[in-house]
Amino acid sequence: MNQKYFYIDSCIYLNLWQKERGSIFGKPFWLIAKEFLEYAKNTRSIIFYSGYLLKEISFLLKPEIFAEKLQMINCSPNFKRISLDKTEFNLAQKIEVTNKFNISFYDILHMLLAKKTNSILVTRDKKLLKIAGKYKIIAKKPEELY
Repeated sequence: MNQKYFYIDSCIYLNLWQKERGSIFGKPFWLIAKEFLEYAKNTRSIIFYSGYLLKEISFLLKPEIFAEKLQMINCSPNFKRISLDKTEFNLAQKIEVTNKFNISFYDILHMLLAKKTNSILVTRDKKLLKIAGKYKIIAKKPEELY
């Protein structure tokens, strides 16, 4: 079993934690997210995350729920925190301008963090999937990975 590296976009965590009901192939998004995270755990894959990801999620969850989820991430040996340096952050700003602000700055940061760690960017965001390819970053939906 080859260890893999993933950087998971906030939408996947929210699919799971908010039990989002959208579906593909008759399977709800939250269940796909759960199965993907179980796959990552069972294959001892590394899941990178950042302060940017945590900040984005903190805006969307109640504080007590966010604290619970943060505890889960901090206690798992599969999760590794990373950050961008100033040069990479400046590159994110240039990409934002180049793409005429058609993608969120957080998504650009996630994309660059995936690239930095040679990870697969896991997302459902169609714009992010398209723009990641433009920058030669592998981006996939969770159901394409397990």
